[in-house]
Order: sequence, then C-alpha cells, then structure tokens
Amino acid sequence: MGGVPSGRVHNLINIAVFSVGAGGVLIASNQHLVTVVPLQALYFTLAYAAGTFLLSPDLDLAEGHVNSKRYWGVLGFLWVPYGMIFSHRGLSHTWILGPLTRLAYLGIMVGIVVGLMSLVLPDVRLPALPQSFSLAELWPPLFPLLLGYYLSQWLHLIADGVRPDHGMRHSMRKIRKRF
Repeated sequence: MGGVPSGRVHNLINIAVFSVGAGGVLIASNQHLVTVVPLQALYFTLAYAAGTFLLSPDLDLAEGHVNSKRYWGVLGFLWVPYGMIFSHRGLSHTWILGPLTRLAYLGIMVGIVVGLMSLVLPDVRLPALPQSFSLAELWPPLFPLLLGYYLSQWLHLIADGVRPDHGMRHSMRKIRKRF
C-alpha cells in the first residue's frame, strides 16, 4: 500500500483527529486545564470542517473528480480554474501559502459573484462590510478560525508526506539548477 491517501481517507483522518482532539479538549476543559468558550469551539469546528471538506489542498486537481469539488455541488465548477492555475502538489501543497491560495481564490470568486449580482440585481442590498476594525477586535474570532482551517490543511499535507519545508526545498532546487 503506497502512494498518497484518497480524498475519502484524508477526510476520515481529519474526522478521527478532530474526534480525539475534541475529546481531549473536553476532558482538559472539565479539569479546568483549558478554557474554551462555545463560540471559539464553533468557529474552530466550522473552519476545520470547511478546510477538510470544501477547501482541501487537492482542489489543485479540480479539473477532475475531487471530493472537495463535489462537495461544492453545482458550484464545484468554480474550482476548475484553481486546478488549472496551480499544479498538483506545487504551491497549493505548501504549509503556509497553500491554504492562503484557496482563501484568496475563494475571496476573488465571492467578489466576482457579488459584483455580478450588483450589476444584474442592482436593487438587492447586500450586507455592508465594517468601515473600520482593529486587530484587537478581529483576533478573538480569527484565531480559532485560522487554527481550525490550518490544522485541517496540515493534516492533509502530513498524510501526503509533504514536509513543512516542501516549498522551500523545491525553490532551492530550482535556484541550484540555475547556477
């Protein structure tokens, strides 16, 4: 049994780790070793689920049959360009930038949809973004969101055998070949 896990196996790994981790946090919380408020747990869980099922690193294969693309349902086609832009196991499979590429791509897609909606349906009012905010206000919900999302991504990369310095090693090889 060689190679990398299938999408289904990646999902099972993430579900298992989440279950064990949630149980551990619950026990630690009951023993007053950690404090997790319900909203933090919700943010973490939602981001972890989104990272596991909807924003998998394997979306760089979105031209094909990828679980994450299928979970988007009829909107799965929106990820095909992402799969064309990023080569499999390239930048999209790095530890810091890879997850950011999917968030940035999703942000661009949402921006395009919102822009099109405002042209086609100009009378529909969308929720306004806050005019200003500080990092101190943003950090409490952002931390569990980022932690849940990145942990789900990193588990995928670990299961694929991608080391944290993957992108750096790849770049260094390219630089050495030039000289």
